[in-house]
Amino acid sequence: MTRRTKLFIGVLIAVLLVSAYPAFVLGYTWSHVARSNLPGGRNGPLDAYRHTLASAVVAFTLSPRAVEWATSAMERGSKDANLMDRRNNQIGAAIGVRAHSFSEIEPAVQAEVLRGAVNAHDAVQITWLPRERWRRSRLW
Repeated sequence: MTRRTKLFIGVLIAVLLVSAYPAFVLGYTWSHVARSNLPGGRNGPLDAYRHTLASAVVAFTLSPRAVEWATSAMERGSKDANLMDRRNNQIGAAIGVRAHSFSEIEPAVQAEVLRGAVNAHDAVQITWLPRERWRRSRLW
C-alpha cells in the first residue's frame, strides 16, 4: 500500500469517526420526533421538543459547553424563533447535566415540554411561538 493510499484511508477513517457523533445525536432525536404526537413542527411544541432533546443528549454525552458552542453557531439571529431555540437549548443542556443515565433524558425532556407554554416568561420553562406562527413540517 502506498503512502498516499494510507493517508487517504486515515483521513477517511477520521471523517467517519467525526461524523458518527452528529449522526448519533440527529438519529436519536429524529427517531423520537417521528414518533411524537406534538404539534407545531416548526416554531411550536415539536420544535421545542426537538431542540431540547438534542441539547440534552449533547450535554449528557459531551458537555453543556458543546451545546453553547452549537447554539452560538446555529442560532445567531435575534428573531423570535432564534430566541426560542436558544432558551430551549439551554434548558435541554440543564436536563442533560442533571441526568444520571441516558434513559432519563427523553422522559425528562417530554415532561418539561408538557409544562411549556407560548412565549413563556420563566427562563427555565420551555417555550414556543403562538400557534399562528407554527409550520406543519416535521423537518427543519
